[in-house]
Amino acid sequence: MITAVRSRSMLTLAEVCEELSVSRSTFYDWRAKRRAPRCIKLPNGDLRIRRSDLDHWLDDREDAA
Repeated sequence: MITAVRSRSMLTLAEVCEELSVSRSTFYDWRAKRRAPRCIKLPNGDLRIRRSDLDHWLDDREDAA
């Protein structure tokens, strides 16, 4: 049960890119420039982004606009 809740709060890179309407390469470019939301790198190299981190990141972008 806890795992199911945790997995819903963690987004894959594909899910984040789809939500933001950006390509994977754009996201990696933002990440290299330290402009992307915080990511968690899994042992297999995959990235996950917490929903709360993405929401916070989006809120920060709104204030900057």
